Amino acid sequence: MSEREDQLEAVFTEARTMASPEERECFLAAVCGADADLRRQVDSLLLADAQAGDFLRQNVLAPNGSPAGERPGDVIGRYKLLQQIGEGGFGVVFMAEQQEPVRRLVALKIIKAGMDTREVIARFEAERQALALMDHPNIARVLDGGVTAAGRPYFVMDLVKGIPITEFCERHRLSIEARLRLFMQVCAGVQHAHQKGVIHRDLKPNNVLVIHEPGLSGVPKVIDFGIAKAIGQRLTDKTLFTRFEQLLGTPAYMSPEQAEWSGVDVDTRSDLYSLGVLLYELLTGTTPLEKETLARAALDEVRRLIREAEPPKPSTRLTALMSADTGRRLPHRGSPHAPVAAEVMRRIPEPRMAPPPYVGGYSKCAATWTGS
Repeated sequence: MSEREDQLEAVFTEARTMASPEERECFLAAVCGADADLRRQVDSLLLADAQAGDFLRQNVLAPNGSPAGERPGDVIGRYKLLQQIGEGGFGVVFMAEQQEPVRRLVALKIIKAGMDTREVIARFEAERQALALMDHPNIARVLDGGVTAAGRPYFVMDLVKGIPITEFCERHRLSIEARLRLFMQVCAGVQHAHQKGVIHRDLKPNNVLVIHEPGLSGVPKVIDFGIAKAIGQRLTDKTLFTRFEQLLGTPAYMSPEQAEWSGVDVDTRSDLYSLGVLLYELLTGTTPLEKETLARAALDEVRRLIREAEPPKPSTRLTALMSADTGRRLPHRGSPHAPVAAEVMRRIPEPRMAPPPYVGGYSKCAATWTGS
């Protein structure tokens, strides 16, 4: 497939997912610009897709009429699927039992039936290879991999029986110091990934699970390298194609350079920025840019907020939340350190944005932390 065909496929795929005609029109106007031929071809594909009705959108069915794909009880290689424990846009994760040479519980991730496009398979294999490079106690390990009888790849990981780091801290009413100790372990895991030449690009609470172990405050594990980016190496022989003008990541935790359409300047500093957002949330109970605001905003406004908005300092945000009757469970509530929590917050280093490292770069690039 030519580069032009790749571009056409990417724009069409993105546009057909937009429910609002207004949003779709704005997207196509921005993407196609003066390229009238591209716009004409995309409009033609969208019209044909609409005329096809629901036929093309039906779930793939197995011969017995039930939805195709793996189910609990199925056996894939040496692994018996026990229950589904996660699902994304293109993949599904099962808790499985390895039957030989040892019996143990693992997590098995596989591409959904009907989603095994060239792009998805390439990203899936890149994630598997990224995890295979890791050997760190704070990163989930990849144990095995293969291809199903239907030709869809899968890989097997450590089964991380944990909960998101923010939920863990609230549930156990951890002090500021305990939260920082957990966060330092997360930083150590991310540093290991960077030393292996891998940028995560989607660091957020749901991708940092904490396992509670007796005698320990908790062991965090960084998971989901599904949109990881390699530095100075190739994670797969297949072509990794990012959809034209596609945002990769989660807006509330996304660095300003990730919010650019190209994403060409994303490097390890982008993960550092996301870690800064995670620390902010661990200390205040909310993200610098509130998720509710980002959820209500249109795509271009989300990008503008990420690149230009100046969020309040953690101590300022915490003071505002403490004075408001929001019912929000703040990090220090229930802690024996509650009387001095506000003072601790004022002593926590505040985020300061580094100057643009690129010619024509961004007003904000990587979050650095300085003492007050």
